[in-house]
Amino acid sequence: MHTRRMVLIALLTAVAGVLHAVEGWLPLPVAVPGAKLGLANIVSLVVLELFGWRAALLVGLLRVLLGTLLGGVLLGPAFAMALSGAVVSTAVMAVILPRWRPPFSLAGISVIGAAVHNIVQMLTAAFLVASPGLFWYLPYLLLFAAPTGLVTGLTAQYFLAKLPRDFTSGNL
Repeated sequence: MHTRRMVLIALLTAVAGVLHAVEGWLPLPVAVPGAKLGLANIVSLVVLELFGWRAALLVGLLRVLLGTLLGGVLLGPAFAMALSGAVVSTAVMAVILPRWRPPFSLAGISVIGAAVHNIVQMLTAAFLVASPGLFWYLPYLLLFAAPTGLVTGLTAQYFLAKLPRDFTSGNL
């Protein structure tokens, strides 16, 4: 791995980890417990687009580790839910990105990733507490996932459009 690439991925991982932690402290204007804006996913989408699925998966894993460490929930149920959601949603987005674009934009793929993230988190929570009754809550999370996934994807598209063409090449 080239030094510049490694430094950029490390920097983006740090940003994603901090966003993951800070997001847990932000109050949301809606009464959907457990719902989040998905701010760290902006970074995951940017990394997926610039560096590919391996780097995006690495950033996802490390951001959950860093974010839950900073948030004080490392190795707890929130860690298991965040990790499972991040890994599976990143994998799904990595698979569909080259195949479904077009017709989907990065924002559309982000909405799919947000929905997958919520579904996997709900599966993990149901497994941890041994209660399939939690799935009654899934439609509310999915309703929240659509607009937040869209905003996350549009924000990632905006950042990617503003980056210099040779951002990853070292010729800045």
